[in-house]
Amino acid sequence: MFNGTTLAVSGGLGDIGSAVAKAFAALGANIAIGDVLPEDRAAPLLLEIESSGVAAHYTRVDVSDPKAVDLWISAAEAALGPVRMVVANAATVTIAGLFDVTADQWQREIDINLNGAFYLTRAAARRMLELQQPGSIVYVGSWAAEAVHPGIPAYAVSKAGMRMLCKSMALELAPHGIMVNEIAPGYVDAGVSRQVWEKAPEQREAAARKTPVRKLITPAEIAREIVKLCDPQNRHITGSTLLMDGGLNLLR
Repeated sequence: MFNGTTLAVSGGLGDIGSAVAKAFAALGANIAIGDVLPEDRAAPLLLEIESSGVAAHYTRVDVSDPKAVDLWISAAEAALGPVRMVVANAATVTIAGLFDVTADQWQREIDINLNGAFYLTRAAARRMLELQQPGSIVYVGSWAAEAVHPGIPAYAVSKAGMRMLCKSMALELAPHGIMVNEIAPGYVDAGVSRQVWEKAPEQREAAARKTPVRKLITPAEIAREIVKLCDPQNRHITGSTLLMDGGLNLLR
């Protein structure tokens, strides 16, 4: 499906990012991974991707730095060819209420989750426009943009902002054949949630019970839906949010 094309994914060494990288590699895409972790942490994933017969490249990058993001996209293009697909996945979350979250914590979440997504997708889209080539952009949002979530206000606000960024980018890029969408997962058995649930398994069970489908989402399931949004045959779905929450929004 993606033979010869290049995907850039931020937060690519995390649970969701690595699942996305592997899913696209299995379908023939070359993979440009960006993350803040040292290069040696990327080696196992790069080897696994390359075992699929495609090329992979890793850049240690802080997406909250727009110049660093520009350099990453340039390096990815030099190593793998023009980036035609982008998944803005890098994110952080602070568990702290409105009167507990510090100014630095609030700013960090906005800088990474929202500004970082903007810097990445703008840099990639600019190159697509310069090369006059179509492409796909997917923002990894959250159902936290759908409803108030006590305890994670900075995260929820950053994801709500991302949703409008997605729509703004989609409208501007639609005439150029660049489709822009968001996937908004509910309870994902990965990342910070998994770390919490490993220490308190009863909370994991409670989260599953609260979800109408009675199941948590796996990173691989998210990756499969992102693949669908990036299908080159998709020429009409843009500016949309795929709410993948197991029906949680029906309860609020």
